[in-house]
Amino acid sequence: MKIYTKKGDGGSTSLASGGRVSKSDKRVELYGTADELNSSIGVAISFLSETSKLKKSLERIQNLLFELGSELAGYKKKDDSSCILEEDISELEKEIDLWQESLLPLKNFILPGGSSSSSFLHVARTQARRLERDLVRYKEEGHEVFAENLRFLNRLSDHLFVAARYANFESNIPEPEWKSRAKGQ
Repeated sequence: MKIYTKKGDGGSTSLASGGRVSKSDKRVELYGTADELNSSIGVAISFLSETSKLKKSLERIQNLLFELGSELAGYKKKDDSSCILEEDISELEKEIDLWQESLLPLKNFILPGGSSSSSFLHVARTQARRLERDLVRYKEEGHEVFAENLRFLNRLSDHLFVAARYANFESNIPEPEWKSRAKGQ
């Protein structure tokens, strides 16, 4: 299989459904953002230790994001349901709760940073929020959007926030705290 087809040289691309659209089409933006998010998670994983408790979870999420990207590109399951299942959302919630048991309660806002893996998980968190906002906008424009996808992305950004904190915890690196100039802290 050749990587390049030259079919997109004029600014269009094929969707999974078979149709061609402009590369500026909102669906292309959506699955492109899902791909960016997936890539950021991949970078974060590359900085985790082999024994990290985050690794398996993040790899599972990468696979789900690949499926979500395919769905956003027009791929439909035979039963026309979302590729994201309620169990996927529940699993995110369980992991958030489990990891938070090891973390100190937040008393201040924290800044993205600390370990390399934590920093990239914060980047991924912001990309998940952008994808969620874009998907909401797409739905508001009258397009079909599965409710599970919105719930998954909302929970995923929370999950990535806690994962970023947990990555610093595993690396024994303090979380950078926000210091307000107005409060003199």
